[in-house]
Amino acid sequence: METKKRALGRGLEQLFNSENLDLSSVEEKVYESATIDEVVEIPLEEIRPNPYQPRINFSSEAIEELASSIKEHGVFQPIIVKKSLKGYELVAGERRVRACKSIGLEKIPAIVRNFDDQQMMEIGLLENLQREDLSAIEEAKAYKNLMEKLEMTQETLSKKVGKSRSHITNILGLLKLPVETQQLIIDKKISMGHARALSKLEDEDEIIKIANEIVDGKLPVRQTEERVKAKDIKKRVPIQRKENNEYALVEELLTEKLDSKVKIREKKVIINFENEADLNRILEILDVRE
Repeated sequence: METKKRALGRGLEQLFNSENLDLSSVEEKVYESATIDEVVEIPLEEIRPNPYQPRINFSSEAIEELASSIKEHGVFQPIIVKKSLKGYELVAGERRVRACKSIGLEKIPAIVRNFDDQQMMEIGLLENLQREDLSAIEEAKAYKNLMEKLEMTQETLSKKVGKSRSHITNILGLLKLPVETQQLIIDKKISMGHARALSKLEDEDEIIKIANEIVDGKLPVRQTEERVKAKDIKKRVPIQRKENNEYALVEELLTEKLDSKVKIREKKVIINFENEADLNRILEILDVRE
């Protein structure tokens, strides 16, 4: 553990173990703890992006401006990297890397730190979430990826990214929507309020139909919620009468609370879940802990 702390830098280990992780604090701790001897020149060709972070599209004008500054004054602040089997993985400083490559430099000053896969993934998520053009679907996929690969609960994730658990739950619910509807959210043709309402429906054809009405007729969020509620009630009533299910109301209440389909049959409560992360979400709501 002591070796790991030294490799990360003073205070970094505690920062990653804290409930809330702030990307700017990670960079600040690295720069604070680094000595002059730890700043090394490494070949640009040996640097590759964080594998858990998709490449971000940068403004060509911003890169050119930074490149001009580097050409005249040099790289003011070293980048942060992690040593890998083949070269280095970039932790922070992609704009500096791109700017240096654009003016033909072969090396760049860097600080090497021994981040593990979980820390790299957390950094990648935070970088992803800081993008100004990030859609709700991209945010949901980033959360889902982190939860599944690190076996993280919604409660833990909400603390890490500084979001409420209800926000995490609502965002993840959007991934149940049809692909066509998700694309409308990405294209910003459907708002988060519309999307949240649509995610309460199960019939894909109905979701797509209402989504198209939202785009074509600019259906307000309140009206969309009323339409969804009406469709939900209309769908449930015949089923309750046909089965004469005395537990229909309880099923409805549990389904609403858990945001998962619940059935009561032969004195057994059956709760559907999609994967381990979804099961952990349900256990959190029920306050069931290992």
